[in-house]
Amino acid sequence: MQQCCQQKLEAQSKVYQLYVDKLFVVCLKYSKNYQDAEDTLQDSFIVIFDKIKQYKNKGSFEGWLKRITINTALQKYRTTTRLEIVEEVLDQDSIDEVDFDNENLEVHFLLQLIQQLPDRYRLVFNLYVLDNYAHKEIASLLKISEGTSKSNLSRARKILKNQLEIHQQKEQNA
Repeated sequence: MQQCCQQKLEAQSKVYQLYVDKLFVVCLKYSKNYQDAEDTLQDSFIVIFDKIKQYKNKGSFEGWLKRITINTALQKYRTTTRLEIVEEVLDQDSIDEVDFDNENLEVHFLLQLIQQLPDRYRLVFNLYVLDNYAHKEIASLLKISEGTSKSNLSRARKILKNQLEIHQQKEQNA
């Protein structure tokens, strides 16, 4: 770690090798496609090595890296695309749960479904469901209201549920 702070390439290479796969998975969740994920990963490591002196050995290093990667992905979407946020509040009871427990579904297939979500829904879904952020935190990160976060999560779940039902029907008919 100390050598990374001194910008020693060998130490940075070791950190990169240790965490590249885990952070790439994070990038895939927040990107529309593989190429965007690669770009976000590269940008994340630039930020990581630029800010590594700020890590104070409190909490997990991997968690710190993941948070930087998520923030880099979110920043990319803030600056390159305009998030169209739907301002509406849904009753918490109206939020459907999506059943991801089907043994026949591959992680790759689920990732493809998530990547196909509109940006605003994909970001909220990933932050809430996959990365355990609270709606208050999501609202702050995306500069939206908590109600909008809840609404976007509900819509994402409905889209995913619909896509899973279509997939299951195709499987049954095949």
